[in-house]
Amino acid sequence: MTGAGSGLGRALSQELARRNARVVASDIDLEAAVATVNGLGSATAYAVRCDVTRLDEVERLAAECDRLLGGVDLVINNAGVAVGGLVGEVSIDNWAWIIGINLWGPIHGCHVFAPRLRAQRSGHILNVASTAGLIAAPRLSPYCVTKSGVVALSEALAGELAEYGVGVSVLCPTFFQTNIVNAARVDGDAALLDPARQLMAAAKLQADAVARLALDGVARGDLYIVPHADGRWLWRLKRLHPAGFNRLAVKLLAWRAARSGPAR
Repeated sequence: MTGAGSGLGRALSQELARRNARVVASDIDLEAAVATVNGLGSATAYAVRCDVTRLDEVERLAAECDRLLGGVDLVINNAGVAVGGLVGEVSIDNWAWIIGINLWGPIHGCHVFAPRLRAQRSGHILNVASTAGLIAAPRLSPYCVTKSGVVALSEALAGELAEYGVGVSVLCPTFFQTNIVNAARVDGDAALLDPARQLMAAAKLQADAVARLALDGVARGDLYIVPHADGRWLWRLKRLHPAGFNRLAVKLLAWRAARSGPAR
């Protein structure tokens, strides 16, 4: 699993340990991955550093999984970051940063691990996206673009791997407490992410519950795992009336701007 050093990655590691799985917890921050492993009690678990933007490091992660575990049954592409701002104001450097982690990370993970699972004719890939991959929100284009790409990757890969007995799921949560907002990059209105912080704190389903529901979905073989009720309703609304949904998003943005003052 990538991005295992905190947040959902740590919660997924803990839930896997509760289910008696052996875990390879990888993160670009090795100390954070070690802390995750140390918190898993008597579970068989290993910490490995991996920068998902680099194909060679994901290949090394796979080799370590082979060495430590003799192969894998579940691959979780979880590492993710956030970028906000207006298209044209978000810097190209920030576009490249988020695409490298949020999109190239899962691409690298699937590129390296899918052939292994296909050869063994078993296993599952869980790609962590977001409800932002199912519905698009103004001022979050970089995040929505990358998460939409993860959804598309998962849909296509599910069709490719089905005949080999390999499952694919894409996890699309809405808001719960993680470090992603604190580490986000915003070009323009610095208050853009304030509503997200409030919604994260108020969410009824936090990381532990999202992890449990995600692994339950994997066990059932679900392609789409949308754990939060608000995410399911928003996705349903968009499918029923795409144009109306986009108009609603514009109105909500205008309402937020009126409450917080003009954005830069």
